[in-house]
Amino acid sequence: MKNYRPNASDIADKRFGQNFLEDESVVEQIIQAMPDDNLPVVEIGPGLGDLTKKLVQVRRVTAYEVDKRLCDYLGKTFSREIADGRLRLECGDVLERWSGGSLCDRPYRLVANLPYYIATTIILKALRDPHCRSTLTMVQKEVAEKFAAREGDRNFSALSVLAQSAGEAAIRLPVPPAAFNPPPKVDSAVLEIRKEHTLDDEAFEAFLKAAFRQPRKTLMKNLSALYPKAVLEPLFEKWGLQRTLRPHQVGTTLYHRIYQALTKEPDHGKESESIHGEPKPE
Repeated sequence: MKNYRPNASDIADKRFGQNFLEDESVVEQIIQAMPDDNLPVVEIGPGLGDLTKKLVQVRRVTAYEVDKRLCDYLGKTFSREIADGRLRLECGDVLERWSGGSLCDRPYRLVANLPYYIATTIILKALRDPHCRSTLTMVQKEVAEKFAAREGDRNFSALSVLAQSAGEAAIRLPVPPAAFNPPPKVDSAVLEIRKEHTLDDEAFEAFLKAAFRQPRKTLMKNLSALYPKAVLEPLFEKWGLQRTLRPHQVGTTLYHRIYQALTKEPDHGKESESIHGEPKPE
């Protein structure tokens, strides 16, 4: 007998930010956007399995689901795929499982409809994961724009610099609320980041946190919270940077040069928290 499918609106749990992707055309476009290779896929938050159903047709998949109710449903729905090794279902908090530096013991690609409240954290984890080769994720449109922004764009942020430091980020598909059940109150987008490097410098992330702390302030003003102006001013003069520059007007390469120059100075910095900045849906 066919496994009973719960009503998405009835089962959605706000604690887990559940908005289930049900638009088949969007699911198909995500599959088509995947890189053409045979690397296994990690899916986070498979929900009711609409994307999972397509993924297991083309790749071996490891799916992480935190909601026990959905784990039970997915285990029954995909019993054949689990039995023949096409799907490995992991029930529990993926952040707790993300130990040892990687979610997988071999190169993989992250493909997922991410819960919005944790999307930025997940993507940054993937950029730090040495085995993750790319991310193709459904996220809040505002988050996607921050990761994909270019120097000079109003959305250019610390997340943009980190994405460019790891590889190339681009928005592949805008997605309206109607594609989900229940529909979110914000627009979404499919964001792809193809990695060329793995992020491995938490101090650089803390430096960027300071640089973009107040986007409307000057870069000099923001960085002076961590470094003396007597150290910053010669560097700005050396590279011909105006003291009135805003953080979004400086490119990724120059941020690395400034950071490298500052870290050569004797212990001018103060400790700072890691980068987050997940905008909250309404």
